[in-house]
Amino acid sequence: MTVPVIELCEVSRRYDDGPPALHEASLTVRPGEAVTILGPSGSGKSTLLNLIAGLDRPDAGTVTVDGVRVDRLGEAGSALYRRSRIGMVFQFFNLLDDLTVADNVVLPARLAGMARGAADRRTAELLEVLGIGRHARAYPGRLSGGERQRVAVARALMNRPALLLADEPTGALDTAAGQGVSRLLTDLNAEGQTIVVVTHDLALARSCTNRTVRIADGRITDDVRSGAVTPEAATSQETTTSEAVTSQEAAR
Repeated sequence: MTVPVIELCEVSRRYDDGPPALHEASLTVRPGEAVTILGPSGSGKSTLLNLIAGLDRPDAGTVTVDGVRVDRLGEAGSALYRRSRIGMVFQFFNLLDDLTVADNVVLPARLAGMARGAADRRTAELLEVLGIGRHARAYPGRLSGGERQRVAVARALMNRPALLLADEPTGALDTAAGQGVSRLLTDLNAEGQTIVVVTHDLALARSCTNRTVRIADGRITDDVRSGAVTPEAATSQETTTSEAVTSQEAAR
């Protein structure tokens, strides 16, 4: 049995005197999985993401990622953990507009202490693989939304993270650009990258992941594995959970 990339055990988080943002959530993600955390605004999915990323701490339970007890880390340890173990992609890219594309991508490696030559080679490799090598010396403001998200993905992959976290990665994109990013995530997962996508978009969940974890009112309510489909298929047909599971079982 492979060691999980993510293991959450009975995790709870409450803010102030309100209801729990997350209540006794348990989740295991194994290497090579592509998982969507699906839920409406306010459901607790962002809290779950922040706990996995070490941006917040639980009130109860344990959070282990790539062998690291994230819930035990201090501020410096959390920063080192995010730098070395995970890559993060955000809805609004979070690129530095006064740096070139290449300088944005190379930054995590330089912060991690990678030698300049090796970091530059890794940057060039990622930009070419992601189809944006010609923009290496451009500034993010001159790129389309889809291109900027590809830059963000390249930056997230710079230090070869065990886990790629994507928070509403297509939320700020038009349909065509969103489908391009969805295909990119599918391709990365096919190459073995473990991915967790946080979204409220069912079409995105169906297009680039093969497991959907639903969350509502701070509780995990459903956890279903199914075959991933293309973005085009996701928008042209409805595939029910039971059909996907039946198809998967028949293929075994």
